[in-house]
Amino acid sequence: MVMFKVAMGLMSVGALFAAAPAIAHGMEIGNDLERCSATAKGPAVLVDVRGFAASTGTVRVQSYPATKAAWLAKGEWLGRIDVPVKASNGEMRFCMPVPQPGKYGIAVRHDRDGNGKTDISRDGGGFSNNPSISIFNLGKPGVEKAAFYAGPGVTKITINLKYM
Repeated sequence: MVMFKVAMGLMSVGALFAAAPAIAHGMEIGNDLERCSATAKGPAVLVDVRGFAASTGTVRVQSYPATKAAWLAKGEWLGRIDVPVKASNGEMRFCMPVPQPGKYGIAVRHDRDGNGKTDISRDGGGFSNNPSISIFNLGKPGVEKAAFYAGPGVTKITINLKYM
């Protein structure tokens, strides 16, 4: 009887993890807006990106843990969405799942010519909480300015792109 209960408990835990897709460190994902629908359970972040200067190139949306060590550090992102720009009225919407409720930061880059390189004179970018950026901090705000709390459901944020 004890073995049966242990087996059933393990199966329940397995079913729980199978039901909610895990977001692994450094996971490239598609922009599945259903994950942020009214019936979605989360945790996820619905990101409205505004201010596209052109409907050309590609856009990258990346989530990071809101820690000084991980924020904007190479290879430390949690999830990444890379898609061609299809901005309607200068706006696009993304759904970024996160592993669990907690503090995160989101960075967005608009690569206007889609060459995969950052051209500071043409490309745009933005961050969660829309902190001001300048040439003095190389367009990279501190994590304390970009960090936000993502709850257990779907958290909505807006990021306004800026171009130099």
